[in-house]
Amino acid sequence: AYCSNMPPAGPAWPRFRVLRALWALLVVLLAPWRLWAIKDTLECTWQVVLNNFETVGKNHASDRFFNQEPLDTVDEVFSLLVDSPIDPDERYLGFPYFLKINYSCKGESSEALVRKGHLTGLKPVVLVTFQSPVNFYRWKIEQLQIQMEAAPFRSREWCNAEELCIMSWYTPMPVKNGSAVMRVDVSSNGLGPFIPNKRFQVNINGFLERQRDNTLQFTVGNELFNLMPRYFVNVPSRPLWYTVDQAPVLILGGIPEEKAILLTDTNFKDFFLVELSIDSCWVGSFYCPQANFTATIYDAIATESTLFIRQNQLIYYFTGTYTTLHETNHGSGRWVRILANECIKKLCPVHFHSNGSEYVMALTTGKHEGYVHFGTITDGRVSFELLPRQQSLCSGIRVVSCSITWAVFIAGDYNLLLLVEIEEPSSKKHFQVVSYDLVSDYLVILYTIPEFIPDARGLEFLMILGTESYTNVPMVPKGMSYNEYNNLLFIWGNFLLQSNNNENYIYLADFPKELSIKYLVNSFHGDIAIVTETEEIWYLLEGSYQVYKLFPSKGWELYLSLQLMQQSSFYAPNETMVTLFFDDSKLYQLVYLIDSQQGRLVKRLVPVEQLLMYQQLGNHYLLEQQRSHLTLSFTNFCPFSVMRLLDVPNPQIYTRQERYRALPPRILEPSGFHNNNSLAVYQGLVYFLLWLHSKYDKPYADPVHDPTWRWWKNKKQDQDYYFYLASNWQSAGSVHIDMASYEKIYDLKAENELPERIFLDKGTTYSFSVFLTARGHSFTRSSSQRRSQVGLAVVLADPSCIEAVVKQKDLINRNSVLFWLTLSDKRTCFDQGISGHHLMKTTMLIKVVGSSGHCFQNTHQGPRMQGNLMVPLLIGCPPGKRLAFDITYTLEYNRLQNKHYFDCVHVDPEMPCFLFRDIFYPFFLIQDLVTGDSGSFQGSYVLKVVGGGPTLDTIKDYSEEDIYRFNSPLDKTGSLIWTTRNTTTTTEDSAFNIMSHHSLGIEWLCLENSPCHDTIPHSIFAPEFFFKVLVSNRGVDKSTYCDYQLTFLLHIHGLPLSAKRAFLILTLSASLFVGLVILYIIFCLLLPFMVKACNILRWKINNIIASESYCIYSIPSDTRAFSKTALTKSGSSSKRVAENEAEAEEAVVKPPT
Repeated sequence: AYCSNMPPAGPAWPRFRVLRALWALLVVLLAPWRLWAIKDTLECTWQVVLNNFETVGKNHASDRFFNQEPLDTVDEVFSLLVDSPIDPDERYLGFPYFLKINYSCKGESSEALVRKGHLTGLKPVVLVTFQSPVNFYRWKIEQLQIQMEAAPFRSREWCNAEELCIMSWYTPMPVKNGSAVMRVDVSSNGLGPFIPNKRFQVNINGFLERQRDNTLQFTVGNELFNLMPRYFVNVPSRPLWYTVDQAPVLILGGIPEEKAILLTDTNFKDFFLVELSIDSCWVGSFYCPQANFTATIYDAIATESTLFIRQNQLIYYFTGTYTTLHETNHGSGRWVRILANECIKKLCPVHFHSNGSEYVMALTTGKHEGYVHFGTITDGRVSFELLPRQQSLCSGIRVVSCSITWAVFIAGDYNLLLLVEIEEPSSKKHFQVVSYDLVSDYLVILYTIPEFIPDARGLEFLMILGTESYTNVPMVPKGMSYNEYNNLLFIWGNFLLQSNNNENYIYLADFPKELSIKYLVNSFHGDIAIVTETEEIWYLLEGSYQVYKLFPSKGWELYLSLQLMQQSSFYAPNETMVTLFFDDSKLYQLVYLIDSQQGRLVKRLVPVEQLLMYQQLGNHYLLEQQRSHLTLSFTNFCPFSVMRLLDVPNPQIYTRQERYRALPPRILEPSGFHNNNSLAVYQGLVYFLLWLHSKYDKPYADPVHDPTWRWWKNKKQDQDYYFYLASNWQSAGSVHIDMASYEKIYDLKAENELPERIFLDKGTTYSFSVFLTARGHSFTRSSSQRRSQVGLAVVLADPSCIEAVVKQKDLINRNSVLFWLTLSDKRTCFDQGISGHHLMKTTMLIKVVGSSGHCFQNTHQGPRMQGNLMVPLLIGCPPGKRLAFDITYTLEYNRLQNKHYFDCVHVDPEMPCFLFRDIFYPFFLIQDLVTGDSGSFQGSYVLKVVGGGPTLDTIKDYSEEDIYRFNSPLDKTGSLIWTTRNTTTTTEDSAFNIMSHHSLGIEWLCLENSPCHDTIPHSIFAPEFFFKVLVSNRGVDKSTYCDYQLTFLLHIHGLPLSAKRAFLILTLSASLFVGLVILYIIFCLLLPFMVKACNILRWKINNIIASESYCIYSIPSDTRAFSKTALTKSGSSSKRVAENEAEAEEAVVKPPT
């Protein structure tokens, strides 16, 4: 809260000269000499902004990430790249944005620094990590990264220097379907100045749209540009609720008497104040408790694509425009009021998604008191269900009056935990924890919270058994918090209860009963922050029972004083905390500062480690008189001085992180600076690389297990030629594309730290070592052996599912201990699932005994807590593993076994044919897309024909009944399509054959009632058929948690005809042949007569023509002459005719010689 005349922080205590000297010495002691040498370099930091194609090269230009469609403008540039490795027939697209990268150091010119870094060889390396999608039914679950090297680019604005004034580095900003959250890590290539790595959140904002005047406007409301002090000063802080790791846009309400929210797409690195375009009405009725109307947005929850708010007793939602998440645009266009006839008193968040959806819960009051509206968000579509289904909660637990105070959804068990307030007829209240099973609709009371706070009697924690004594302070629960990874449930109010099984509870006594918790913030990586009603901040490390006070405290007062002395812009004498949240496992505050009558909102880090160090050293020191002066000494409670992780395995096989590498094309210019065309080529190459990745998941395995193989397979032999052109500066477009610069990385090395998460398949083990150097002399003699007093504990959240084996080796001469840890899956807690689906969440906590809150390591980025290592574990089928049809080896083996191979007449290299009469021997591969491993599938599987057709266009899917008839050896209807050549085992119900790598051989049958029987040929060649084949190992392969499912098309040719159709074709063919023979004989016999008839006919035709010609040429004027001539000619003609007739008769009568 804001206090006008508040001292820097913390309570008042006696201040002596010795204590002042102590604090000064503490400051010196906490800055080791090793850090002094790099003090200047620590002031440098990376800077990243987003640019589109039009703003590349413009100074101070920055764009918002809302456009998600690829651009085709880069294709024009690629058309100019002749004599290059690219395929001219491909169409190249580009992403809509670039990342512009600079760096700055405190007190120096950023432009000069960037020039200096470039001239000394500095090149930023950008690693973009895509968040896996929520809806794994639509998008493939994968952990994908792409590593790019930034390209130098000169500013396009005017400069009076001949070569260079202002420059920056640029990389494409890729977008991936199914992901709206991207994490950008910027690091150095190791040359030039030292700049610490920095992480940026670059998310898609689906709540922006471009107006006609080319400006951006929010679709949820209107942006307000004036952050008035009354919005924040003396306003209580509120929690920030969102789906962890999935929400690209975060929102925060609580601005008094304003229907406005704070909205950010960068985790509050920057933000906007938006006035929402909602109707601001409030529906009151006889069943809704009357309350004062207010415009304040009380509850706000952000999910992957949908925002929820509560104003008064109404809730609204708004779905953003995310074409990368939804196949079609599901954007709302306006706020939608839902549950309009209900009285909603509170929204409860669900922090994790599951089963392809996200969830939110609305607690009701009034007519539906004791019910929960359970909301499901799938692909932006929102639906609510009233729970419990059969009866109210009060009826289910057999009480007259009850009210739900808080609700928690446990996705793994599909269960609701409800904090229920029960009012007895005597007006006495008590609270219970009730479990509701969403599958069975069953209610059960798990725990009844004690009426009063227990008396811990000086202990840090107390196990609630019912036999302990209690104070007279009532327990007032306000809410619950649940961590799905370690199964820890916290119930909080003016107390803090912790449970590992929801039934047995531990009271944490370090938290004072005089305070009341307002909300809890969980990092889900082992840290919990607590905010009280008086805006105090407390801290709890999971796995321990100590609760530390961070603000106000002595450590905070010292830290704040140092920051004010350094004139830090993140601190001011007057401030108000707006919210508290974790970002990348670090605790941050959103604070409103008032300095010199100017108010501003900033995001700042809460230095948990430094505050704990200050408090530890300030509370445990000793002043001893030695001769004439006092000596200051400290007590270090950390049991070790050095902690290192050794023998850590390579991470990718366990983290399932796929990584690609893309370097900018080589620019053939003396300055080495890129231009717009070369950046466009870089965009197109990165886009095509990720496009190849997305298209690689196909059923037929390539001969080489790598997505980039098809890209360069026809160009590799010309690699030296392209290098020759580039060496002689003759490459087209002054750009050289190195094929080796675009590849998939399979051999990432471990960095002696535990991975962010570990995926465990069936029976998988993970081993590493922990090396500890004890502080002081820690070895004691016990039973003639020296044993170290330094202990290591491994806490498993689900010991029935995983086990840990720890072996210890004492290194007495080095005063150290080496622990070997082996974590393994017990093969019991998971059935089978599709790759990346329905994984079981659990954790492993490695804890050095006595180290919680006491051990710190100084790094160049500040102190880091040591001794507690919490790693999330995910049990099930890991992402990135698939089953593929090994067409290469299948063809080779079939040719060897059948002594021949006949392909189709029309050859398709992507889908070779197999002959019907040959025995078919299929082989399959297990391909690991993460590590690059590809090996023959050795497990058992079931093969089914689930569809088919004589052509690709006529393929149809079969029903379950048809699949059984066409594939089951028990079929008696004559419908089998295939059978096994050798005797095989069958499934438990004997419905299908179980095949394996050793029991091969499929014989095609196509019996009378099968769809491939009596296939009509479409040409003179034998009939063909396309079978849609499903191969699955579910229920028959016990070697893995993976449910491998492969569906592919199999092209079979040479199918036989049915007996009836064959006889019919034979009959027709024979009849046609005999008819043709008879016709030929008749033709040969009648040929002479036909020739004679033709001759006679020809003679008669000639005679008729001659007669007509004589009549036509007669002359009527010279009758006499004509008559004489006519007679003469007539006689001659008659004579000639008579001769011809005689010759014809002679030819007929005379026999042939």
